[in-house]
Amino acid sequence: MTVMQQHPNDQHAPNDLQRKLSNRHLQLIAIGGAIGTGLFMGSGKTISLAGPSILFIYMIIGTMFFFLMRALGELLLANLQYKSFVDMAHDLIGPWAGYYIGWTYWLGWVLVGIADLAAVINYLGFWLPEGVSFTPMGQALISAGCVLFVLGLNLLTVRLFGEIEFWFALIKILAIIALIGVGGYMIFSHFQAPEGAVASLSNVWSHGGMFPKGLDGFLAGFQIAVFAFVGVELVGTTAAETKDPHKNLPKAINAIPIRIILFYVLALLVVMAVTPWDSIRADKSPFVELFLNAGIVTSAIIMNLVVLSSVMSSMNSGVFSTSRMLFGLSKDGQAPAALGRLSKKAVPANGLFFSCVFIMGGAVLQYFVPNTLEAFTLASALCVILFISVWSLIMVCYIRYRKLRPELHVQSNFKMPGGVWMSYLVILFLLFALVILALEPDTLKALYVSPLWLLILAATYQLVYKPRLRKLQRELV
Repeated sequence: MTVMQQHPNDQHAPNDLQRKLSNRHLQLIAIGGAIGTGLFMGSGKTISLAGPSILFIYMIIGTMFFFLMRALGELLLANLQYKSFVDMAHDLIGPWAGYYIGWTYWLGWVLVGIADLAAVINYLGFWLPEGVSFTPMGQALISAGCVLFVLGLNLLTVRLFGEIEFWFALIKILAIIALIGVGGYMIFSHFQAPEGAVASLSNVWSHGGMFPKGLDGFLAGFQIAVFAFVGVELVGTTAAETKDPHKNLPKAINAIPIRIILFYVLALLVVMAVTPWDSIRADKSPFVELFLNAGIVTSAIIMNLVVLSSVMSSMNSGVFSTSRMLFGLSKDGQAPAALGRLSKKAVPANGLFFSCVFIMGGAVLQYFVPNTLEAFTLASALCVILFISVWSLIMVCYIRYRKLRPELHVQSNFKMPGGVWMSYLVILFLLFALVILALEPDTLKALYVSPLWLLILAATYQLVYKPRLRKLQRELV
């Protein structure tokens, strides 16, 4: 590990990230990470692909991610010197793994930001008259404005970031609880929508059964469903800025199964009971459409504002995590030293600017691909491929930790259930998720493009990082 150089103009800037996030912040950031754009926008397309079997999809993915997060939790608590996945992979696997996981996680969140921009345009279209849409230039300008807004929020103190994310997440939680409550009332009162559909639990299975699209539809539903879980690992990137991690991290991680049941399974069960799955549009948020189909326009407007705040929350988290990842890479000499400098408020400002410049690429994408669902699918599919590789390496880190540091596992008070064999099972599931991306033409495009990133990383690692590492080792000798 290299020591970060202090810039002469930043003499009053701190040298390291500060532990300013409380348990309240951590719990809500963890929940916010579990309720992302993939749920609010992506679930419409997933329902159209898989029908009611989406409920089983979310339960399977949620179970696997619980074990992934338990493995990550044990690793982080075993060594509080780990600031992020970069340190963990660098230490347990090797420098190449730290380099790969850090830059891939960074690009993954940049793609999340680009997908979120597509979702913002889609949601803002709710306010336009029927048949009217934004021009490509209008979409690009709105996207640029969103990026600048999120950048401004993140340049403030980390405690303020935690506070903003706390309220963003709270809005999402209250909205989903309200949706479950209102939808539950509509089901038990047999509410009839203006076009004639009657709300009933039987709507879930009476339109072709639980697997109306067969095995192909069930498998195809995994891609966007996996995207909905991007961000659940945010707890890992906030560990270096969390007060009392031994107490607060386990609380946040152990609550994941409850969140999955409440925010995914129960919410989507209610949505499909009120509106039969085959009436839900792929290019709309089913959460907003539920109230519209029921003729409750005021509630639909409120829910649309909620899903907009959800997208901004996702972008806010993404920009935060990419800047911290760049900070970790810089400290290890795997990124320019400038990206490791902190502002007087202990914020990696250069990393924030760097990430936002690339997320601005989403504004360009909005201009050239004005079809928001197409842009969203392309960005989210590529994002899922990158995150699958990051999650897999986290599990490899756990397997290596169990082999290299058995004494730390024995001492751990937060052991991963199932241990090594469960780690292999999670890796097999992630490989399965990667394979099924080839089933759909739109996600197959992203699979074809993804090797380009491997070539870029391999070239920069060999030509830039390895020579720098050898030079550093000579200096130490």
